[in-house]
This record gives sequence, structure tokens and C-alpha cells, in this order.
Amino acid sequence: MARLRDPENGCPWDVKQSFATIAPYTIEEAYEVADAIDRNDMVDLRDELGDLLLQVVFHSRMAEEAGHFAFGDVVAGICDKMVRRHPHVFEDVTHENLAAQSRDWDRLKAEERAAKGGEDASALAGISHGLPEWQRAVKLQKRAANVGFDWPDHRPVLDKIVEEIEEVRHEFENGADEERLADEIGDVLFVAANLARHAKVDVSRALRGANAKFERRFRAMEAIAASEGRSLASYPLAEQEALWVRVKREGG
Repeated sequence: MARLRDPENGCPWDVKQSFATIAPYTIEEAYEVADAIDRNDMVDLRDELGDLLLQVVFHSRMAEEAGHFAFGDVVAGICDKMVRRHPHVFEDVTHENLAAQSRDWDRLKAEERAAKGGEDASALAGISHGLPEWQRAVKLQKRAANVGFDWPDHRPVLDKIVEEIEEVRHEFENGADEERLADEIGDVLFVAANLARHAKVDVSRALRGANAKFERRFRAMEAIAASEGRSLASYPLAEQEALWVRVKREGG
């Protein structure tokens, strides 16, 4: 990477990059790792992990050039953090169960945030605004739950979803003000994320699965239309819906 970034003999594209221009690639590579895992493609996973590692190397090299830190510092930092957060492994500490271990993990992370300084003493401090909103919603909910602000189980969450959907329906029936509608739909999505959390379902993975299922069924509909010498767009909506039901019934 040092050679690629060399101003005189390196690659012009690599030389002109910055943290900001590389960040989208870093996010993309992380999602491609997750996709390979979902597909259980170990060959692709190996390649995608390499691509993700390249992002770490790239950012580290730019930081080293600016005099901030080097790749070795990144490795040393994560090693120190893992030792610090696993006292039950590296020190004489025991936990009665996994839940107690998770609480201790959260406590240690909170202590680390406090040690970094700053005036924000909220239980919600330090949750990155760069996270996908689904993930940030779940993190906010987990932090609130750590101080006892949480529903006892999934049942009241289901009731809350029904309540929020009724509020969306009310907005549609009373003019559907754009700002209020966005607010109410946001509430539905936030509670849906909370339901997934209570069900111990990873929101991003569940949504990827739903996307994949929709894509699979839609492509099957297109294939049926093509086998009849037509495009899917040529079917009236009622016939498209019948195709959808057929594909779903056949296990699509």
C-alpha cells in the first residue's frame, strides 16, 4: 500500500484517495462479506474478507502518512481491547451465565467511552450516526434496555406495532401530511426493529432474506411470463398477483 500511495511512482487513483472517498468502499466490502456468509460461499468469503482487510490497510496507511497511527497500532489496539473486555478469559473473573457476561461487556464498553472524555454522560452516548438506521435503532434500544427501559417480552411490542400501524392508517385517512406520515412510518419501523430484538432476530439479516425472497419470486414470475412469450409488464395487475400466488405456492 505504501508503494501504491507513493506520490511519484504509485497509482494515481490510490494516491488521490482520502478517508472520505474510501469510506463508501469500506461499507460496501463489509456488506459483501455478509452476503458471502448468507450464501455460505466460503471461497467468496475468503476473497471478500481479503477485500475488507484491504480497506483496513488503506485507511491505516493514510493515517500513517498523516502522522496519526499505523497498521501495527490498529492491530495492537484491538488486541488490547479484546484482552480488556474478556477478563473472564485473561483474568481471574467468572460470570454466572452468558447474560451476566454480556452485561459486564456493556459495562466495560461504557467505561471505555467515559475514559475517552467528553460531556455526554447519556447511556446512549457513542452510538455512531454512520450506522445503517436499522442497526442504530437496535443499538439505541439495547442501551435503553440496559437501564431497565424496555418491554418485558415480545407481546407488548406486537401490540405497539398494531397501535403504530393504526396511526399510519389515520394519517392516510386524514390527508396523509407528508411530514407526519414519515414520522408515523418511522415509528412503525422503529418498533419493528424492537420486535426483532426481542425475538433475537438480526434485523439486517432478516431484511436481506426478505429481499432475496422477493427477488427470487419476482424473477420466477418473469420466467413464467417469458415462457409464454410475454413480458411481465404486459400482464394486468390481477394476473401478476395470480402469478405471485402461483410462485409462492410452488415454493418460490
